[in-house]
Amino acid sequence: MESTITNFITYLEEVKNASASTVMSYQRDLKKMFTFLHSKGIERLTDVTSTSLNSYVLFLEREGFSSATVSRNVASMKSYFRYVFICHEMEEDPAEIIRAPHIEKKAPEILTQQEVFDLLESPVCETPKGCRDKAMLELLYATGMRVSELLAVQIQDLNLDMNYIICRDSGKERAIPFGSAARKALLEYIGESRENLLKGGECSTLFVNCSGRPMSRQGFWKLIKQYARKAHIVKDITPHTLRHSFAVHLVQNGAELKAVQEMLGHSDISTTQMYLNMDVNCMRESYVKAHPRR
Repeated sequence: MESTITNFITYLEEVKNASASTVMSYQRDLKKMFTFLHSKGIERLTDVTSTSLNSYVLFLEREGFSSATVSRNVASMKSYFRYVFICHEMEEDPAEIIRAPHIEKKAPEILTQQEVFDLLESPVCETPKGCRDKAMLELLYATGMRVSELLAVQIQDLNLDMNYIICRDSGKERAIPFGSAARKALLEYIGESRENLLKGGECSTLFVNCSGRPMSRQGFWKLIKQYARKAHIVKDITPHTLRHSFAVHLVQNGAELKAVQEMLGHSDISTTQMYLNMDVNCMRESYVKAHPRR
Protein backbone atom coordinates (compact mmCIF):
# COMPACT_ATOMS: atom_id res chain seq x y z
CA MET A 1 0.00 0.00 0.00
CA GLU A 2 2.87 2.35 0.83
CA SER A 3 4.08 2.42 -2.80
CA THR A 4 0.88 4.21 -3.81
CA ILE A 5 1.62 6.90 -1.20
CA THR A 6 4.90 7.65 -2.98
CA ASN A 7 3.03 8.03 -6.28
CA PHE A 8 0.41 10.20 -4.60
CA ILE A 9 3.06 12.48 -3.07
CA THR A 10 4.72 12.84 -6.47
CA TYR A 11 1.32 13.78 -7.90
CA LEU A 12 0.86 16.45 -5.20
CA GLU A 13 4.30 17.92 -5.86
CA GLU A 14 4.43 17.80 -9.66
CA VAL A 15 0.79 18.13 -10.72
CA LYS A 16 -0.90 20.01 -7.87
CA ASN A 17 2.19 22.11 -7.03
CA ALA A 18 1.54 21.56 -3.33
CA SER A 19 3.82 23.37 -0.88
CA ALA A 20 6.41 21.45 1.16
CA SER A 21 4.39 21.91 4.35
CA THR A 22 1.23 20.57 2.66
CA VAL A 23 3.10 17.52 1.36
CA MET A 24 4.54 16.83 4.81
CA SER A 25 1.07 17.10 6.32
CA TYR A 26 -0.32 14.54 3.85
CA GLN A 27 2.59 12.18 4.49
CA ARG A 28 2.12 12.39 8.25
CA ASP A 29 -1.65 11.86 8.06
CA LEU A 30 -1.42 8.92 5.66
CA LYS A 31 1.34 7.23 7.65
CA LYS A 32 -0.85 7.44 10.75
CA MET A 33 -3.82 6.00 8.85
CA PHE A 34 -1.87 3.05 7.44
CA THR A 35 -0.37 2.28 10.84
CA PHE A 36 -3.93 1.96 12.16
CA LEU A 37 -5.04 -0.20 9.22
CA HIS A 38 -2.04 -2.51 9.63
CA SER A 39 -2.90 -2.92 13.32
CA LYS A 40 -6.32 -4.19 12.22
CA GLY A 41 -4.78 -6.76 9.88
CA ILE A 42 -5.50 -4.81 6.70
CA GLU A 43 -2.43 -5.25 4.50
CA ARG A 44 -3.78 -4.82 0.97
CA LEU A 45 -5.29 -1.70 -0.55
CA THR A 46 -8.23 -3.68 -1.92
CA ASP A 47 -9.13 -4.78 1.64
CA VAL A 48 -9.76 -1.18 2.76
CA THR A 49 -13.48 -0.48 3.17
CA SER A 50 -15.62 2.46 4.21
CA THR A 51 -16.20 0.65 7.51
CA SER A 52 -12.48 0.38 8.26
CA LEU A 53 -11.94 4.04 7.38
CA ASN A 54 -14.86 5.10 9.55
CA SER A 55 -13.33 3.05 12.39
CA TYR A 56 -10.13 5.05 11.93
CA VAL A 57 -12.03 8.35 12.19
CA LEU A 58 -13.72 7.14 15.39
CA PHE A 59 -10.30 6.07 16.70
CA LEU A 60 -8.92 9.59 16.17
CA GLU A 61 -11.90 11.09 18.01
CA ARG A 62 -11.52 8.65 20.93
CA GLU A 63 -7.81 9.50 21.13
CA GLY A 64 -8.81 13.09 21.86
CA PHE A 65 -7.67 14.75 18.64
CA SER A 66 -9.39 18.08 17.98
CA SER A 67 -12.16 18.35 15.39
CA ALA A 68 -9.82 20.41 13.20
CA THR A 69 -7.13 17.70 13.31
CA VAL A 70 -9.63 14.93 12.57
CA SER A 71 -11.06 16.96 9.68
CA ARG A 72 -7.59 17.46 8.22
CA ASN A 73 -6.89 13.72 8.46
CA VAL A 74 -10.21 12.97 6.73
CA ALA A 75 -9.33 15.45 3.96
CA SER A 76 -5.96 13.72 3.45
CA MET A 77 -7.66 10.32 3.40
CA LYS A 78 -10.29 11.40 0.86
CA SER A 79 -7.72 13.01 -1.45
CA TYR A 80 -5.52 9.92 -1.36
CA PHE A 81 -8.27 7.37 -2.04
CA ARG A 82 -9.75 9.57 -4.75
CA TYR A 83 -6.35 9.56 -6.45
CA VAL A 84 -6.01 5.78 -6.07
CA PHE A 85 -9.53 5.25 -7.48
CA ILE A 86 -8.86 7.50 -10.49
CA CYS A 87 -5.64 5.56 -11.14
CA HIS A 88 -7.70 2.32 -11.23
CA GLU A 89 -5.91 0.84 -8.22
CA MET A 90 -9.33 0.27 -6.61
CA GLU A 91 -12.75 -0.49 -8.08
CA GLU A 92 -14.52 1.80 -5.59
CA ASP A 93 -13.54 4.82 -3.53
CA PRO A 94 -13.98 3.71 0.12
CA ALA A 95 -13.52 7.25 1.44
CA GLU A 96 -16.26 8.81 -0.69
CA ILE A 97 -18.95 8.54 2.00
CA ILE A 98 -16.68 9.41 4.94
CA ARG A 99 -17.64 12.72 6.53
CA ALA A 100 -15.45 14.98 8.63
CA PRO A 101 -16.70 16.17 12.03
CA HIS A 102 -18.37 19.55 12.23
CA ILE A 103 -15.99 22.30 13.32
CA GLU A 104 -17.32 25.16 15.38
CA LYS A 105 -15.88 28.34 13.91
CA LYS A 106 -14.59 30.66 16.59
CA ALA A 107 -14.36 34.38 16.01
CA PRO A 108 -10.69 35.28 15.51
CA GLU A 109 -8.84 37.02 18.31
CA ILE A 110 -8.67 40.78 17.81
CA LEU A 111 -6.25 43.19 19.45
CA THR A 112 -7.42 46.57 20.64
CA GLN A 113 -5.75 49.57 19.05
CA GLN A 114 -3.77 50.10 22.29
CA GLU A 115 -2.60 46.47 22.25
CA VAL A 116 -1.46 46.87 18.65
CA PHE A 117 0.43 50.04 19.61
CA ASP A 118 2.13 48.23 22.50
CA LEU A 119 3.06 45.30 20.24
CA LEU A 120 4.50 47.51 17.51
CA GLU A 121 6.55 49.46 20.05
CA SER A 122 8.06 46.29 21.55
CA PRO A 123 11.02 45.80 19.16
CA VAL A 124 14.08 47.86 20.11
CA CYS A 125 15.64 49.34 16.98
CA GLU A 126 19.18 49.31 18.36
CA THR A 127 20.15 46.13 16.49
CA PRO A 128 19.64 44.97 12.89
CA LYS A 129 17.28 42.25 14.15
CA GLY A 130 15.24 44.77 16.13
CA CYS A 131 14.91 47.06 13.10
CA ARG A 132 13.83 44.11 10.95
CA ASP A 133 11.25 42.96 13.50
CA LYS A 134 9.85 46.48 13.82
CA ALA A 135 9.54 46.79 10.03
CA MET A 136 7.82 43.40 9.71
CA LEU A 137 5.24 44.13 12.40
CA GLU A 138 4.56 47.64 11.13
CA LEU A 139 4.13 46.46 7.54
CA LEU A 140 1.91 43.55 8.54
CA TYR A 141 -0.47 45.78 10.47
CA ALA A 142 -0.28 48.59 7.89
CA THR A 143 -1.32 46.33 5.00
CA GLY A 144 -3.23 43.38 6.49
CA MET A 145 -1.18 40.98 4.39
CA ARG A 146 -1.15 37.27 5.10
CA VAL A 147 2.06 36.14 6.79
CA SER A 148 2.90 33.95 3.77
CA GLU A 149 2.59 37.06 1.57
CA LEU A 150 4.74 39.15 3.91
CA LEU A 151 7.52 36.56 3.90
CA ALA A 152 7.38 36.28 0.09
CA VAL A 153 7.74 40.03 -0.56
CA GLN A 154 10.71 40.83 -2.80
CA ILE A 155 12.78 43.98 -2.43
CA GLN A 156 11.56 45.19 -5.85
CA ASP A 157 7.92 44.87 -4.71
CA LEU A 158 8.40 47.83 -2.37
CA ASN A 159 7.72 51.39 -3.55
CA LEU A 160 8.82 53.84 -0.85
CA ASP A 161 8.19 56.89 -3.06
CA MET A 162 4.48 56.16 -3.46
CA ASN A 163 4.07 54.21 -0.18
CA TYR A 164 2.67 50.97 -1.54
CA ILE A 165 3.72 47.35 -1.84
CA ILE A 166 2.95 44.73 -4.48
CA CYS A 167 1.55 41.59 -2.92
CA ARG A 168 1.39 38.30 -4.85
CA ASP A 169 -0.82 35.32 -4.03
CA SER A 170 -1.77 32.32 -6.19
CA GLY A 171 -0.73 34.06 -9.40
CA LYS A 172 -2.66 37.23 -8.57
CA GLU A 173 -1.15 40.49 -7.45
CA ARG A 174 -2.50 43.59 -5.75
CA ALA A 175 -1.06 46.91 -4.64
CA ILE A 176 -1.60 47.78 -0.97
CA PRO A 177 -0.86 51.24 0.46
CA PHE A 178 0.87 51.78 3.79
CA GLY A 179 1.33 54.77 6.06
CA SER A 180 4.18 56.86 7.42
CA ALA A 181 4.90 54.63 10.44
CA ALA A 182 5.51 51.59 8.25
CA ARG A 183 7.53 53.68 5.78
CA LYS A 184 9.80 54.96 8.54
CA ALA A 185 10.39 51.46 9.90
CA LEU A 186 11.12 50.11 6.41
CA LEU A 187 13.61 52.88 5.66
CA GLU A 188 15.48 52.18 8.90
CA TYR A 189 15.56 48.46 8.11
CA ILE A 190 16.64 48.80 4.48
CA GLY A 191 19.15 51.57 5.25
CA GLU A 192 21.73 49.50 7.14
CA SER A 193 20.10 46.69 9.08
CA ARG A 194 19.27 44.48 6.10
CA GLU A 195 22.83 44.72 4.77
CA ASN A 196 24.17 43.74 8.19
CA LEU A 197 21.91 40.68 8.26
CA LEU A 198 22.96 39.70 4.72
CA LYS A 199 26.63 39.69 5.84
CA GLY A 200 27.85 40.44 2.32
CA GLY A 201 25.53 37.93 0.69
CA GLU A 202 22.64 38.51 -1.68
CA CYS A 203 18.92 37.78 -1.32
CA SER A 204 16.00 39.22 -3.26
CA THR A 205 13.54 38.57 -0.43
CA LEU A 206 12.83 41.71 1.60
CA PHE A 207 12.97 40.16 5.07
CA VAL A 208 15.94 37.94 5.92
CA ASN A 209 17.00 36.09 9.05
CA CYS A 210 20.26 36.44 10.95
CA SER A 211 21.93 34.06 8.48
CA GLY A 212 21.00 36.25 5.52
CA ARG A 213 18.35 33.82 4.23
CA PRO A 214 14.60 34.41 3.79
CA MET A 215 12.63 34.49 7.04
CA SER A 216 10.61 31.35 7.74
CA ARG A 217 7.02 31.17 8.97
CA GLN A 218 8.21 29.39 12.11
CA GLY A 219 10.76 32.13 12.75
CA PHE A 220 8.11 34.82 12.46
CA TRP A 221 5.74 32.83 14.69
CA LYS A 222 8.36 32.79 17.47
CA LEU A 223 9.06 36.47 16.91
CA ILE A 224 5.46 37.61 17.31
CA LYS A 225 4.93 35.42 20.39
CA GLN A 226 8.06 36.93 21.95
CA TYR A 227 6.90 40.51 21.41
CA ALA A 228 3.38 39.73 22.59
CA ARG A 229 4.83 38.56 25.92
CA LYS A 230 7.01 41.66 26.09
CA ALA A 231 3.93 43.86 25.49
CA HIS A 232 2.04 41.95 28.24
CA ILE A 233 -0.66 40.85 25.79
CA VAL A 234 -2.46 37.90 27.36
CA LYS A 235 -4.57 37.03 24.30
CA ASP A 236 -3.65 33.99 22.22
CA ILE A 237 -1.93 35.94 19.46
CA THR A 238 -0.89 34.38 16.15
CA PRO A 239 0.73 35.90 13.05
CA HIS A 240 -2.79 36.17 11.56
CA THR A 241 -4.01 38.26 14.52
CA LEU A 242 -2.61 41.49 13.07
CA ARG A 243 -4.43 40.82 9.77
CA HIS A 244 -7.74 40.39 11.60
CA SER A 245 -7.06 43.47 13.74
CA PHE A 246 -6.16 45.52 10.66
CA ALA A 247 -9.52 44.68 9.06
CA VAL A 248 -11.64 45.30 12.16
CA HIS A 249 -9.93 48.61 12.96
CA LEU A 250 -10.48 49.83 9.38
CA VAL A 251 -14.17 48.94 9.57
CA GLN A 252 -14.48 50.56 13.00
CA ASN A 253 -13.05 53.77 11.59
CA GLY A 254 -15.44 53.89 8.65
CA ALA A 255 -13.57 52.24 5.79
CA GLU A 256 -15.66 50.98 2.86
CA LEU A 257 -16.07 47.21 2.98
CA LYS A 258 -15.18 46.94 -0.73
CA ALA A 259 -11.85 48.70 -0.11
CA VAL A 260 -11.08 46.39 2.82
CA GLN A 261 -11.90 43.39 0.62
CA GLU A 262 -9.43 44.55 -2.03
CA MET A 263 -6.66 45.20 0.47
CA LEU A 264 -7.13 41.79 2.10
CA GLY A 265 -7.25 40.04 -1.27
CA HIS A 266 -10.61 38.35 -0.62
CA SER A 267 -12.20 37.03 -3.82
CA ASP A 268 -15.65 37.04 -2.18
CA ILE A 269 -16.89 40.03 -0.18
CA SER A 270 -18.90 37.68 2.06
CA THR A 271 -15.56 36.68 3.63
CA THR A 272 -14.85 40.33 4.42
CA GLN A 273 -18.37 40.69 5.82
CA MET A 274 -17.18 38.75 8.88
CA TYR A 275 -15.25 41.82 10.04
CA LEU A 276 -18.34 43.98 9.82
CA ASN A 277 -20.13 41.52 12.10
CA MET A 278 -17.17 41.56 14.48
CA ASP A 279 -17.34 45.35 14.61
CA VAL A 280 -20.98 45.09 15.70
CA ASN A 281 -19.93 42.65 18.41
CA CYS A 282 -17.26 45.09 19.62
CA MET A 283 -19.84 47.87 19.80
CA ARG A 284 -22.21 45.60 21.72
CA GLU A 285 -19.50 44.74 24.26
CA SER A 286 -18.68 48.42 24.73
CA TYR A 287 -22.38 49.19 25.20
CA VAL A 288 -22.81 46.48 27.84
CA LYS A 289 -19.74 47.70 29.72
CA ALA A 290 -20.51 51.42 29.58
CA HIS A 291 -24.23 52.13 29.28
CA PRO A 292 -25.87 53.00 32.64
CA ARG A 293 -29.10 51.15 31.76
CA ARG A 294 -27.60 48.13 30.03
